Amino acid sequence: MADDLHNLLHDKLKEYFGFTSFKGNQEAVINNVLSGKDTFVLMPTGGGKSLCYQLPAIMSDGMAIVVSPLIALMKNQVDAVRYNSGNESIAHFLNSSLSRVQTKEVKDSVLLGKTKLLYVAPETLSKEDTVEFLSQLHISFFAIDEAHCISEWGHDFRPEYRRLRAAIDNINKKAPVLTLTASATPKVQQDIIKNLKMENAKLFVSSFNRPNLYYEVRPKPADNMQLHKEIIRFIKENPNKSGIIYCLTRKRVEELAELLMVNNIKALPYHAGMDNKTRNENQDKFLMEDVDVIVATIAFGMGIDKPDVRFVIHYDIPKSLESYYQETGRAGRDGGEGRCIAFYSDQDVERLYKFFSDKNMAEQEMANQLIQEMVSYAESSVCRRMNLLKYFGEDYSVENCGCCDNCLNPKERIESKEEMVYVLETILATQQSFKAKVDSLS
Repeated sequence: MADDLHNLLHDKLKEYFGFTSFKGNQEAVINNVLSGKDTFVLMPTGGGKSLCYQLPAIMSDGMAIVVSPLIALMKNQVDAVRYNSGNESIAHFLNSSLSRVQTKEVKDSVLLGKTKLLYVAPETLSKEDTVEFLSQLHISFFAIDEAHCISEWGHDFRPEYRRLRAAIDNINKKAPVLTLTASATPKVQQDIIKNLKMENAKLFVSSFNRPNLYYEVRPKPADNMQLHKEIIRFIKENPNKSGIIYCLTRKRVEELAELLMVNNIKALPYHAGMDNKTRNENQDKFLMEDVDVIVATIAFGMGIDKPDVRFVIHYDIPKSLESYYQETGRAGRDGGEGRCIAFYSDQDVERLYKFFSDKNMAEQEMANQLIQEMVSYAESSVCRRMNLLKYFGEDYSVENCGCCDNCLNPKERIESKEEMVYVLETILATQQSFKAKVDSLS
């Protein structure tokens, strides 16, 4: 019986997706979903999470509901499923981008019974009319993508995600739930399980290690012009390679994209303040390689299927290590080269603290802890990879990963005689200060 299912899964994998074998835990996850059990999947970016719900949805009776946080992500995945299957009716999405007429067309198509995957935004799923509509359908299972959005300790917390359990219970309490995320610390994992009442779920946890990614933290020049020269030089030294540059503000995204274009670099901006049409066009141009670089806020990239991104640059230090891991994870998804460079300065850290200063005390406390963890990572002189994996609860015993700045350059280089004098004077001053404190205690 097990052999029959194994062969059937491989046949359907080849038929619908063109693959001849599964990666990592994919087959075990799919087996668990098909058996009707709650499933928790923790799999790094590029590990193939989407297949874990797409294939069982196609093979199951009824229709799977996929909760997804981004409109661009839904469109991207629906287009991919339709293309792979050669069937326009197999997948649809419901979100705020659709007009009333378009929403009715989707619902009419779903009622015909040919749809296997319906992607919905968390806000949409909680609406009374959506619950009423879906309650009359045969739901095979619920898949919650980017499940870290549920947790207040996660890097992309979305309050509407915490209302999903109530919506699911109102639609079909008996349908199994599959949660998927690429970045969740043990604390976040427990928060997700508790909120969704998934205490009996089977956990599938893959390694967070992405051995092909090179991690580097560079001091951020105080002079923006100097910083821009450094970024432009790096891109020009890596011609015709796809890359993403993340900035914290929309204004910075626009300015940097324009600067790159002026310097004959094929680049475009992407942020939530742009109209949907332009934003989608820019994303498609990046995917189709009409442009090499996309300059974006954190909204870009979640679930975007572009395997050959060769570099990810953080113009500003991210708000948390989860954000950093998720965003750098968009590089080298094909197993090839992936360079991850983050610029870091005390001024950026001060801005992050200020950004959260108007929040309530509980939110400030959480944000401050996340920022401090990011600061510790950036300022650490030990292996970046070991630091990241330890943060996510995974041991890494290799002494030198050979693929981060701290392992490749374990001793800080002193570039000039003046710098050497400064370093020695600082050490001496620290020693004298310490001696004075000891003497005062004697």
